[in-house]
Amino acid sequence: MSPLSAIIESTRAWRRLLALLLLGVSALALLPAPEAGPDLGWDKFNHLAAFVALSFSAMLGWRGPRPLQIGVLLALLGYGALIELLQMFVPNRSAEWSDLLANAIGIGLGAFAAASLLRLCAAAPGG
Repeated sequence: MSPLSAIIESTRAWRRLLALLLLGVSALALLPAPEAGPDLGWDKFNHLAAFVALSFSAMLGWRGPRPLQIGVLLALLGYGALIELLQMFVPNRSAEWSDLLANAIGIGLGAFAAASLLRLCAAAPGG
């Protein structure tokens, strides 16, 4: 088994990473907006990047039949929607449909990247 395959196969590590990412995204999204903080230059890129990372780690942490994968992705979309709703009650934050759309696009891109990586590893010699 190659070192890359060993990393990809560690579902427990991907689940731990997902938990850490969820905590970080929740803190960044639900604390009052700071004057300056982690930023990619455009708010929608921040949402996109966060949800790419979340869905990538979720897809590697919960591999299995398609209904399981779809359920995990829908749970992430629900998480994104919940964040948007909760932001209505946080000072200097607002709920935006465009943020939820950026979250959904990030979820799709992260899932696509994870599926592509898994296919590449499976097709590799010894995969």
